[in-house]
Amino acid sequence: MSETGTGATRHDVWFPSEDGARCAATLYLPDGRSGARPPVIVMAHGLGAIRAMGLAAYAERFTAAGYACLVFDYRHFGDSEGMPRYLLSTREQRADWAAAIAFARRLPQVDGDRIVAWGTSFGGGHAIYTAAQRPAGLVAAIAQCPFTDGIASTLAIPPINSVKATLAGVRDVVGALLGRAPYMITTAGPVHGTALMTAPDAESGYLALVPPGSDFRNEAAARVVFDILTDRPGRLTDRIEVPILFAVCETDSVAPAKPTLRYAARAPRGEVRTCADGHFDIYRGAAFERVVADQLDFLRRHVALTPEGAPQA
Repeated sequence: MSETGTGATRHDVWFPSEDGARCAATLYLPDGRSGARPPVIVMAHGLGAIRAMGLAAYAERFTAAGYACLVFDYRHFGDSEGMPRYLLSTREQRADWAAAIAFARRLPQVDGDRIVAWGTSFGGGHAIYTAAQRPAGLVAAIAQCPFTDGIASTLAIPPINSVKATLAGVRDVVGALLGRAPYMITTAGPVHGTALMTAPDAESGYLALVPPGSDFRNEAAARVVFDILTDRPGRLTDRIEVPILFAVCETDSVAPAKPTLRYAARAPRGEVRTCADGHFDIYRGAAFERVVADQLDFLRRHVALTPEGAPQA
């Protein structure tokens, strides 16, 4: 256990996912002066990223407002188990989301009947998918600069880059069939490179989130390119029954805003907040302050800190 500097506490925990893998997580708890068990926000990052890449700032702000947070690493990444390393599977990551929510429901320190799914970037797509599955205890969701349409994201990069990434994916799939180790592709790379993200701000913006001294590797098994291309979680928004906030970056170079806004309009209880910032700008500085303020406003209106009424001051 450690202090966050805001009167809250931070605990390293583990929870089981499918196939016996364990996911590492950090549980942030508010100071508890109200005596009530707080709602809990289950949080995870985007494409190939780990929880140490900027999520603490969000969790600490939410915890300071009175919410608990469970921030986890997907299997194969960060502090979580799973071999081979850096294997990025949409199906597995969504199973990890389901396991994280089930774990949060059992935590004695929180109100397991008031859970919020919070995801950013590729994780924002997972939050949309998770909310559409209507898991027990989920009362709201926040999808930040969410990945909503694989075709739209693929078309946002130069065709030659798509071809190079696809060839890397084929090499990885064939290698897997032959029993070889995964063939890796860079997650965020230069504009003309072979990478999953090659927008002008991708490499610098993504790597700026990596903590100094981290052993994080900017790569993933290349077979994920086929998951990305075929995944369209935005199509599920009309199935989401709980309030959901779409935090959309208008100049997003990775998860284009136009399809996200179109899908958000189909959510029965959806709300949209836009900002003029780019995909990687919202983890620090003034952009972070704007986005987190919108999210706290959403939480205060839809997820009361006490079951009986309005959030406490």
